[in-house]
Amino acid sequence: MRKRALGVAALATLAFAATACGSSPSASPTAAPSASASAPAAAGGGTLVIWADPLRVKPLQPFAEQFGTENGVTVEVKEISKDNQMTFLTASQQGSGPDVMIGAHDWIGNLVQNGAIDPVTFTEEQKASFSPKAIQAVTFDGQIYGAPYALENIALIRNTDLAPDAPATIEDMIAKGKELKEAGKVKEVLCIPVGQKGDAFHVYPIFASGGGALFGATASGDPDPKQVLLGSEDSVKAFGKLKDLGEKGDGALRTSLTNENYIVNFAGGKCAYLVSGPWAISEVKKGGIKYDISAVPAFKDGKPATPFVGVQSFFVASKGKNKALAQEFVANYVTNKDVAKALYDADPRPPALTAALEEVQAADPDAAKFLDAGKDGMPMPAIPEMAAIWEPFGIAENAVVRGGDAAKAAAAAQKAIDGALKN
Repeated sequence: MRKRALGVAALATLAFAATACGSSPSASPTAAPSASASAPAAAGGGTLVIWADPLRVKPLQPFAEQFGTENGVTVEVKEISKDNQMTFLTASQQGSGPDVMIGAHDWIGNLVQNGAIDPVTFTEEQKASFSPKAIQAVTFDGQIYGAPYALENIALIRNTDLAPDAPATIEDMIAKGKELKEAGKVKEVLCIPVGQKGDAFHVYPIFASGGGALFGATASGDPDPKQVLLGSEDSVKAFGKLKDLGEKGDGALRTSLTNENYIVNFAGGKCAYLVSGPWAISEVKKGGIKYDISAVPAFKDGKPATPFVGVQSFFVASKGKNKALAQEFVANYVTNKDVAKALYDADPRPPALTAALEEVQAADPDAAKFLDAGKDGMPMPAIPEMAAIWEPFGIAENAVVRGGDAAKAAAAAQKAIDGALKN
């Protein structure tokens, strides 16, 4: 779904990182925030400005008003709905940005590189109250740069009428999918988006299980952009496995399945298996499909099928006009159970705060199942160089799914990424 836009947005921000410092003061953001929802002015004076996407504005409003009343300030929650990271960066450079920004953790490297956000100060007790994976995701160069409120990762969602048992391996899943298709019970072996540009986000667990990797590691264990590994021998083998699953192989990966139709196909009973995230569940429920959620399986004798883990976070803007207020709001106010639950109710992604998750999963077991499916996942690399990965990877995926040579596709991706990163 919305993940399809990730590559384009990320590539744009990489270009911005190289030019932002030279931006003209008269430059305007690529998308202006809409009219704000403001807490009433209080006796203490001052204004705290928060930028949020459309799903977050309404649930945040009562907490913004409460914070404003308690601290004697006005709090404005402004909706921003297009090119959010780029808009924030541009506004930050021209001095017209917010005090608090809400966004994905994998923005962090680019935002830090552009001097747009400050570290967030947590006590040890506060850090321990979050999922360790969430804290890992918002940590960059040894410092925490965001207050996490939700996690997301893809998993395997299966139609339990067609596939009662979770497959132990990718091979088992494909065999069952093919059996159902041959029996005329489904139209697709597997519903996972590929499209005409590939989709690195969704296919990554399968690629990783096949032995593929994006980067080597630095001495501290962080992804090393100087060691791009898409052209490595192991990644070539992984692309070969994608080819085997593709249109001239098992037919499980198909370019006709896109971000626009893959969930709809599953919800319509056209496949037994769906690789997607929490955002798919409302559509699945509308279709009346009986379903269960488990981890994306690995290849037999393969490496773990590790999905990317994304963490939604609150950031303190470096160039905000009320940084002390922003730090208080982010570190000590939105990190409470009530805020986390309100944000979950507006957009059901598993809360990063353990206490909120415990309450949520009592009423919604899907939240815990998605988290369990991502427990061994890899936080989306937050380094700015990750922007250069998406498009070349997607092109390589599309090529092998259509039956192209894995070694040539991998080499082309490696060359394009190294060129973009000047390695």
